[in-house]
Amino acid sequence: MNTYICILRGINVSGQKIIKMEALRNSLSQLSFRGVLTYIQSGNIVFQYKTEETKVLEELIHEKIKADFGFDVPVIVITGEKLRNIISGNVFTSDPEKDTSFLHVTFLAQKPNSFDEAAILAKKTEHEEIVFSDEAAYLFCPDGYGKTKLNNNFIESQLKVTATTRNWKTTLKLLELASVNEH
Repeated sequence: MNTYICILRGINVSGQKIIKMEALRNSLSQLSFRGVLTYIQSGNIVFQYKTEETKVLEELIHEKIKADFGFDVPVIVITGEKLRNIISGNVFTSDPEKDTSFLHVTFLAQKPNSFDEAAILAKKTEHEEIVFSDEAAYLFCPDGYGKTKLNNNFIESQLKVTATTRNWKTTLKLLELASVNEH
């Protein structure tokens, strides 16, 4: 059994696509996933399953949510190892001047083919910073994520890949849950 992290985009936001986490855990357990854990209401799931390609798991979960809840929800599944790599790749965490409560990670469903980085940088404020990797975009938004133009929809449209954003605290909690699930 391998541990996987599933991150859903756009559920339980502004009264849209409401899914209770208990119902989601029960639904995914029907797929023979083991140890299904959820964290907060925004669609953060950790589970164990036999070794499988993450794209196959994304499709399984997508179809299950569509069948059980009637919502077409973007799904990103990553391994525990990939989550560790994404976390260790955050260049902002090594800067003691950066308050981690203003850090966010935009998880990318796949590596972007190419994108206009200058067009993205043109949208940031003077205090904001953004760094890209093949698997994520790292954001430092000291004025708050709610005020940035570097939001998930903008990044998705610029990179032309499915993406979903989590704050740093949630990202670390997912690693903690995955590590517990691995033992």
